Formats: sequence, structure tokens, C-alpha cells
Amino acid sequence: MMTSSATLKEKLHQKEIVVAPGVYDALGASLAQNAGFDTVYLSGASLAYTKLGQPDIGLLSFTEIADSLWRIRDRADVSIVADCDTGFGNALNAMRAVKMLERAGANAIQLEDQTYPKRCGHLAGKNLVTLSEMIGKVKAALDARQSEETLIVARTDALGVVDTDEAINRALAFKEVGADMVFIEGIRTDADIQKIMTSLNGEIPIMANMVEGGDTPLKNAKILQDLGFSLVIFPGALVRAFTAMASQFFATLKEDGTTDNFRDRMLNFKELNDYLGTADMLALGQKYEGDKA
Repeated sequence: MMTSSATLKEKLHQKEIVVAPGVYDALGASLAQNAGFDTVYLSGASLAYTKLGQPDIGLLSFTEIADSLWRIRDRADVSIVADCDTGFGNALNAMRAVKMLERAGANAIQLEDQTYPKRCGHLAGKNLVTLSEMIGKVKAALDARQSEETLIVARTDALGVVDTDEAINRALAFKEVGADMVFIEGIRTDADIQKIMTSLNGEIPIMANMVEGGDTPLKNAKILQDLGFSLVIFPGALVRAFTAMASQFFATLKEDGTTDNFRDRMLNFKELNDYLGTADMLALGQKYEGDKA
């Protein structure tokens, strides 16, 4: 049985799949934890959508990821899988990124084999670096981490750029050099899944990515677990839910000139402060104020 004290590394080698909702800020991470999730995925795409209001086409900077990560770590006691895109350059850039994200609180750091700037794995027009260059980045990432409990996740986009065989070939190469988990992006069919699972033969945890409307057909966690996946992320789901809700909210406010007709779908002032623990924080601050003259 998975226990709350198990590390992410231990959880990935247990039978039960790890479900990691995508988050992009401290509030979202705390809400995920409050809902019972023990792992979250800091999505580069979601950060691009929310911090920049732009698509996931390589516009995000490394510092924007690191800044969001430490704020999430400060607020939520969960395992965090951090999306580090391509490592933002060569092997030396990847080493620096891994060091900084580990210090900021990442439990796992994901690197991918696209050229830089990258783009969302479910968009067309992607390009890959050579396998040897990506292997160098994975090795550099492994050398850069301070703890073996900090996992290195190696992602390949080769399935959508070349074919399934090339994706498997790259995943096997990442496993051989010591990656802790592999992620084959853009799986399209059950036949692909079967071929991937047979080739990797349960020798390394495999990550699944569920993108609403993306290339990979949506499956629930139990089905993915039975297929052999160890972790599933829903990276942009929160942003999509928020965008739909916020669009309705603004339409209502514009039409009515008041938020009153939306209040059944909102927290009120007290409810939000109760969730945030405002009273407890103010009481804690008063302990340090001392006697006033």
C-alpha cells in the first residue's frame, strides 16, 4: 500500500498510479493538496498560459519556472514534478536548471528532446535534437542533482516527429544512462501503448500525459494503471477549467453590472479567508508584537 510518508521515488515503483494535476501557482497547489493529491505537476504550458497569456511555444523563461516553484513549495506539502522544457540550452544550461529547481523544492525534474525554443507536445511543427545531445543532457542532469531522491524525467517527442519505434529507441537509451522515469509524449493509439510497454518491459516508470483535446485519447487513472503507467499528469486541465469559468464570470459581470448572479459559484470574503487561514496567521503575528507602550 502507498503510504503518505513514501517518497515520490518509492510511489513510482508501487502498483498504484500517481495522479498529478497540473498547477501553476501556490493557491492551485494548495487546493490540489486540500483535495487529497500528494503530487502535483508544475506545467510549463500552464505557466505560459497564465503568467504570459501566451501559447506554449517556448516563450517562458527558466526564472519564471523557478520563481513559481519556490512559491508553491513554500505553500504546499506535496511532491512537485517540475517541467523544465529543454533545459533552456545545452548540457551546461540543463545542469544549472536542475541545480536551481532542486534547491527550489522540485522532487522530479522533466527534460525533453525538442530543439529550443520548444513548443507544446500536442502542436505540429516540432523538431528534435539528436539522440546523443539529449543523452548528454540527461547525464548532465543526473550529475547535477544533489540527491538521488530528486528524479530526472526524460521526455521524448519522437513519436509525433518520427515514429513510435524512434520514440521507444530514445526512451530505452534514456533508461540505459540512468533516467528515473521516461515520458513518451503524444501517444495516439492503444497499439502504441502496447508496443511501448512491451519494449520497456516494466524496467522503468513511464509517465502518461492527458491533454483535453490533444493527440492522446483521454483515459482515467485506473485504466492507465492497468496499462502499466506509473504516473499520469493532467497539466493544463486547471487552466482550461479556470478559463471557462472566468469567461462566464466576466460575461455575467458585463451583462448584469454586478457579481450577485454569480455568487453561488464563488467563495465569499469570509469563506476565502477561512480557506487561506487568515485569522490563524494574524494571531501568529500578534505573538511576536510584544507589549505596546
